[in-house]
Amino acid sequence: MSVLAVPAGKQAIFRVNPVAKLAAALLLAGVLMLTIDWVSALVALACELVLFFWAGLSARMFLIRTLPVWLAAPMAGLTTLLYGQAAGQVYWAFGLVHVTQGSSELAVATTLRILAIGLPSVVLFVTVDPTDLADGLAQIVRLPSRFVLGGLAGLRLVGLFIDDWRALELARRARGIGDGGAIRRLAGQAFALLVLSIRRGSKLATAMEARGFGAPIRRTWARPSTFGGREYALVGMGLLVALLAVVVSVATGNWNFVLA
Repeated sequence: MSVLAVPAGKQAIFRVNPVAKLAAALLLAGVLMLTIDWVSALVALACELVLFFWAGLSARMFLIRTLPVWLAAPMAGLTTLLYGQAAGQVYWAFGLVHVTQGSSELAVATTLRILAIGLPSVVLFVTVDPTDLADGLAQIVRLPSRFVLGGLAGLRLVGLFIDDWRALELARRARGIGDGGAIRRLAGQAFALLVLSIRRGSKLATAMEARGFGAPIRRTWARPSTFGGREYALVGMGLLVALLAVVVSVATGNWNFVLA
């Protein structure tokens, strides 16, 4: 199985409604966005790492899927360390760069917060099937069916981008126009992919309209989407982790409300 495919498993997380996964991720992210301190982020991250063992992902798939988060977090922390708000003892300074006690603490908090928000979001949505998500958004959240079905159709086409990119690369090389500079080749191929995507999207929209997907009447759904005990349990775990992070942060005096 490709590591880019939606995995299947017997764990309970795979049977949870995607709406509950979305709610849990948004709830946790919303609470952590209220503060910039390393304690709340570290507590949330520690709880999440324990829960990840029941996510049904192999170590290889987990690392590949979450690699962008692992790369983005330290880069954001480094930027904050060098150019963050100067406060406290100055460790090193050169021009616009000031490494101080305040910027160091802020860098650690930023890195941990990105990991605590990004990792559970990626892990939860790895186990989401796009069709199940569309069913949940339309039947439970009551979003407009036209919007949901259009989003689902577009999401289904994302996987074709890789195949289109490879086909364009081979075609351009066969015509002798793909051997130039890397930047020029990348720009030309990206523009060609954009044109191809627009044409395909227009054809898809016309086909969906012809089949009645844009009709203003109330739609029926082939598969019912339910929200029960498993879903409430997942949202409850997200709320529990968020509250635990807040309580520990406030108790240790590290809570730093960003709107204060």
